[in-house]
Amino acid sequence: MIRRLLVADRGEVARRVFATCRLVGIETVAVYSDVDSNAPHVTEADYAVHLPGTTPSATYLRTEALIAAAQRSGANAVHPGSGALAEDPEFAAAVVEAEMIWVGAPAATLRTLNVKTGVKKLVAEAQVPVLPSFTDPDKVPGFPVLIKPVIGTGGAGMRVVRDAATLAEAVASTRREVGGDVFCEPYVGNVRHIEVPILADAQGSVVPFGERECSVQRRYQKIVEETPSPAVDPALREELCRAAIVAVRALGYVGAGAVEFLLDTDGDFWFLELTPTLQADHAVTECVSGYDMVRLQLLVAEGGSLPMPGPPPIRGHAIEVRVCAEDPAYAWLPAAGTLHRFAVPDVAGSFRPLPQPGLRLDAGVVDGSVVGMHHDPMLAKLIAWAPSRQEAARMLASALARAQLHGVVSNRDLLVRVLRHHAFRAGDIDTGFLDRHPEVFAPLLSSVDAVRLSCLAAALAGAAARRATAPVLGSLPSGWRNVPSGSQTAVYDGPTGPVEVGYRMNRHGELGGWWVRAVDPEELDLAGLGQAPMDEHPPIVVVQASGERVVLNVQGIRLTVLVHRVGDVSYVDSPEGSVALREISRFPLPAPEAAESSLIAPLPGAVRRVLVVPGQRVRAGELLLTLEAMKLEHPVHAPSAGVVASLPVHPGAEVDTGELLAVLDPE
Repeated sequence: MIRRLLVADRGEVARRVFATCRLVGIETVAVYSDVDSNAPHVTEADYAVHLPGTTPSATYLRTEALIAAAQRSGANAVHPGSGALAEDPEFAAAVVEAEMIWVGAPAATLRTLNVKTGVKKLVAEAQVPVLPSFTDPDKVPGFPVLIKPVIGTGGAGMRVVRDAATLAEAVASTRREVGGDVFCEPYVGNVRHIEVPILADAQGSVVPFGERECSVQRRYQKIVEETPSPAVDPALREELCRAAIVAVRALGYVGAGAVEFLLDTDGDFWFLELTPTLQADHAVTECVSGYDMVRLQLLVAEGGSLPMPGPPPIRGHAIEVRVCAEDPAYAWLPAAGTLHRFAVPDVAGSFRPLPQPGLRLDAGVVDGSVVGMHHDPMLAKLIAWAPSRQEAARMLASALARAQLHGVVSNRDLLVRVLRHHAFRAGDIDTGFLDRHPEVFAPLLSSVDAVRLSCLAAALAGAAARRATAPVLGSLPSGWRNVPSGSQTAVYDGPTGPVEVGYRMNRHGELGGWWVRAVDPEELDLAGLGQAPMDEHPPIVVVQASGERVVLNVQGIRLTVLVHRVGDVSYVDSPEGSVALREISRFPLPAPEAAESSLIAPLPGAVRRVLVVPGQRVRAGELLLTLEAMKLEHPVHAPSAGVVASLPVHPGAEVDTGELLAVLDPE
């Protein structure tokens, strides 16, 4: 029996496992790195063990440190979470050798699963459809093909090649990137990514839990999942579940996992891989099945039998989105910083199956959490469960749009646009959805009028906050002047550049006129601003204005805008969308100028590879170095031909946003 469980993971994964442990009476042990000492998963555990260091390789992925932490804390079982450790046969073996219960697939099975070509061979021999594999690039019969690493699971290291001329170089590049062998298989376009979640016990029972649609992806990683799939009817569901059972038994699998398939428009499908983890999207399965998947996973680890004879019936529809600290409009660049506010409205529960339809939030962060560069950028998973797909999509989009996510850039706006897109609502999705619909990358707050109202609300809230804290004459209305024609102004750095906000108040403290206009950043002269332009906007009545809430009457329609100010940044949320506005000081301090042709870090991270040396001549577009941040590698290319004049960084160095990486002398 499991008495005390150590979870060798962090964030929402650890919190999810702890929630079930509390329910069934299992004591919990968390581990934490230097940067996670105040993380929510640490405070929620019964015991916590510090792992000195900051990087995953020095902490959460260090086998000997985790085994020692389990032994020191008195844990008799280890849960690997849902990351790399769940797929690591050596870690699984080390837990068993230390005489602790391993909550995962056996080490021998994991060794088999880590070799993709071997897995495909075993599954094909069991008569499950698979795509052919080619380990020799010269024997590839046609294009396009997908290059994959032989060792490992997931989407890392995958790339599409569309002609023979570039295949050899792509294969060599992928080998260098993954540090091992690769193989090719036919690339099938316009396919859906479907997975069948399964649980298998040691007595030979294998139970599938329907199917999950995981086709909306970026970089071969899922961002929207749902169950059931809008493309799978009962007959096809039965075929997929039967194939999943056959694959699981052919591989000798025990535990929780997911059998992944590609599904084309004709209903043909091919085995992709068996992922040996409790998937991040298990919450949608819990909603429609009513079962606690973590509880069943712990039951199997203790040697128990699954309590159900076959697949449970599907109840309604569930959709999950992964809210990540990244900017979709800028090549999914991860974002780091302090999450000043993280609030999602109308959440019915977290980390456990819901008793009835509603919203579920599994988050690894809270207000004040610091999003660092060392881990995956996912902040939370938000799930909507409803009687129908349309209701679930509407509920989820509405909650996301009204959420307050302040402090770091996120993919929230893209997720809302996907959920509201006519093609998604019609079920017309596949792995190329984002490529075919670039319109979903636009911010929610996109109309000029909505942006102007948000800017006005920020200025009014700022003025109200200053009056509320004024040491003298605090009772005077904001903006009161002896000369009523005088204007109040503020300048913000907005989503499209600097803007001036101006307004006049009459003798009764009422809004007499207002305007918002773009300011040329090259001619930004704050001392000369404040003159009312000719194109003033339509009249607006200010119903209420406080430091955090502004109510405007816009041509007979009331609009409530929430403003959260942190330092010089105002986070403005309205029914139209959200925007962050940084107020530009009227007396800015001089900033140091960077040398011409300087390359600066676009995000905080660690320098992984440096491919050039000072004095080296480089071509335009040549790869100079790479940064590793949030489990992804980000290339830094030469913007033009030139000579490397300075290279102040080295492999392993940690850099912050804006830090100098290299200087080129252009030709």
